[in-house]
Amino acid sequence: MIDRRTLLLAGGAAAVAGPVFAQDGLSLNGAWRQGGFALGKTWPRALVFVDGEALTAASASGLFVVGFDRDAPASARIETRLGSRTAQRQLTIAPHQFPRAVVNGLPPSTVEPSDPALLALIQEQSALKQHAFASRIDTEDFKDGFAWPLDAYRISSAWGSQRVLNGTPARPHYGLDMAAPLGTVIKAPASGTVVMARAGMHFEGGLTLIDHGQGLISCYLHQSAQSVSVGDRVYRGQAIGRIGMTGRATGPHLCWRLKWRDRNLDPSLLIGVQSPITI
Repeated sequence: MIDRRTLLLAGGAAAVAGPVFAQDGLSLNGAWRQGGFALGKTWPRALVFVDGEALTAASASGLFVVGFDRDAPASARIETRLGSRTAQRQLTIAPHQFPRAVVNGLPPSTVEPSDPALLALIQEQSALKQHAFASRIDTEDFKDGFAWPLDAYRISSAWGSQRVLNGTPARPHYGLDMAAPLGTVIKAPASGTVVMARAGMHFEGGLTLIDHGQGLISCYLHQSAQSVSVGDRVYRGQAIGRIGMTGRATGPHLCWRLKWRDRNLDPSLLIGVQSPITI
């Protein structure tokens, strides 16, 4: 098991770079490693290119976020463009060694479902999640980084671990598992807008998704109760639900996830990180 202090030393502050002023027009801060991110400031409404592809646009105040997936390559070129003005920075993305996690005792239907009716339900629920993950709300709620969603917890599974479920190799675990007593209050780590709040999901159980702006969406799985609804505006520290063990879970815990568009990120890396102030 991993405690909070070990997590911070291994993946938190040590992975966060200080502000880097690449040139006039672009400032960057963040965790430049696999599963990490960059928070940037540039000209208001400038287009933001990642490795030559336009993926997002800066907010009205010039802030933006870019994510690096678990298997991100060794470098990323961040470029901003507004009219004839351009600025860019080549980032070195540090590799990370992800652990292996073995989980036994799961209901077989949550590991290798085969019943046609269940497969149809899973497909229906997948479409609901895809719709929520497509949210692109024009806010900059990510700008002050995140706080922890639980006041007290034990890390029971590290983010990005390669999982073996009931003896069957599975896709990497894109969540940070935080064990806590059943019913423990879950708090929003940052302000945002709820884009999904649904109980009874086959894999996730009680699931809530919050859009923090520009497609940065945090996820809260296995809840026993949910206290927010789709469309609600939530604020850092606000209660959004309670710890449960619904869906594919063997004990009470929060599986905390984060996505930026189609990229899976480690949410703990955003703890306490702020966007650059100047360009």
